[in-house]
Amino acid sequence: MIELRNLTKRYGDKTAVDELSLTLEPGTVTGFLGPNGAGKSTTMRLILGLDAPTSGTATIGGRRYADLRRPLRTIGALLDAKAVHPGRTGRDHLRAMARSQDLPARRVAEVLELTGMTAAARRRAGTYSLGMSQRLGIAGALLGDPRVLMLDEPVNGLDPDGVRWIRTLLRGLAAEGRTVFVSSHLMSEMEQTADRLIVLGRGRLVADEPMSALLTAGGTVVRGPDLGPLAAAVEAEAPGTARWTGDGATSTTELTVSGRTPEEVGALAHRLGLPLHGLAPAGRTLEESYMNLTAESIEYEAATPAGGAR
Repeated sequence: MIELRNLTKRYGDKTAVDELSLTLEPGTVTGFLGPNGAGKSTTMRLILGLDAPTSGTATIGGRRYADLRRPLRTIGALLDAKAVHPGRTGRDHLRAMARSQDLPARRVAEVLELTGMTAAARRRAGTYSLGMSQRLGIAGALLGDPRVLMLDEPVNGLDPDGVRWIRTLLRGLAAEGRTVFVSSHLMSEMEQTADRLIVLGRGRLVADEPMSALLTAGGTVVRGPDLGPLAAAVEAEAPGTARWTGDGATSTTELTVSGRTPEEVGALAHRLGLPLHGLAPAGRTLEESYMNLTAESIEYEAATPAGGAR
């Protein structure tokens, strides 16, 4: 478990992280999103003790990173895939990490196999592509078999097979009861990987929601032969949240209910005794939800050329 309590970091007159409070639970893949400059990397550095907070606390399992006697056994992290001595082989890099934590030598072979790096282990890290460096970094994060894993942009440089591999890996680790905290700018991939999303904007918490809530924020589309009573019940509880969206060409009508999940709309229809022919989210993507949440938090916004792109 990772706990942040009123975590704040200032650099001169700039506040990079502002009174951030979060609890990251085991058994969950938590995605970490935000525009460039939002404070994501700074937050991760504060958790690992690489930067000192101006105020507030960051703990892993109730302890500061600096107080962990064998930190790799508690939390594995990847912040910069290229932060490896270029003249050292991948295997020797992991061996040095293992010795520093009193980990058995066999663990190096295990994580090389797990990350698909066995064949490249004797090559110098300076010859690795970005994708290979990412895999080596993930191997290092997994070396101590930690209960907490924190990765910053782990899919950068990976091919489609590698992206699918890390998605499966992260979800598998969470299913084992581990805490998984991962940042990414790839919305489609985060949508398939994360259970919960934390969104930062200018150092502040913008959203902390289950993935399902963000994807259904656009509402629910419901189809059936007689939805009049359902529309009336929805409008009685929340005026202006039900609108007819079908074309009226068939005996089945279509209604869009904003602000409610398919489960909530289905339960209401059941109480009213109404048959339904279809029930689905209104189709909002994670990217759409994210752009709505961060519209006021973009620090580095590029101008659109007059006349559009050529």
